[in-house]
Amino acid sequence: MLPTLVIRSSAIHAAGCYTTRTLRKGVRVCEYEGPRMTKAVADERYADRFVTYLFGYGTEDMVIDGFGTPMFFNHSCAPNCESEEIDGHIYISTLRPIKAGEELTYEYNLYDSDDATADCHCGAPNCRGTMFSPLELKRRARLARAAKRAATTNS
Repeated sequence: MLPTLVIRSSAIHAAGCYTTRTLRKGVRVCEYEGPRMTKAVADERYADRFVTYLFGYGTEDMVIDGFGTPMFFNHSCAPNCESEEIDGHIYISTLRPIKAGEELTYEYNLYDSDDATADCHCGAPNCRGTMFSPLELKRRARLARAAKRAATTNS
């Protein structure tokens, strides 16, 4: 039996996705679906848009332009779901049992974003303060150190 999902106001951000029945650990909740395109095409198409629902997948700089229920899953640093890629499909599955009425969340692990900060407001005790992946945070710190060295050298 598939879970019943509803969209309503969220304490994390705007609207969120909630389950109306208890879900077991390991349940595939939904698929992140939408048109597929290269990141370059998406960057051009959405250059003037503030909000997008792009989900990167594979190794070829491809994204899914998500629309539908999964776009309402908010980021959390203490998620109850995870995204998993299987044969080019992105599924959202539960990490633990989830009670009816709970908001469904997963870690966005953003990378290669134009956003300077991608602040997180999940409220989890272990909140990192950002939706960027740990690898992206390291990459950005490395770039900042290199820029600082270059500025010092050129002064």
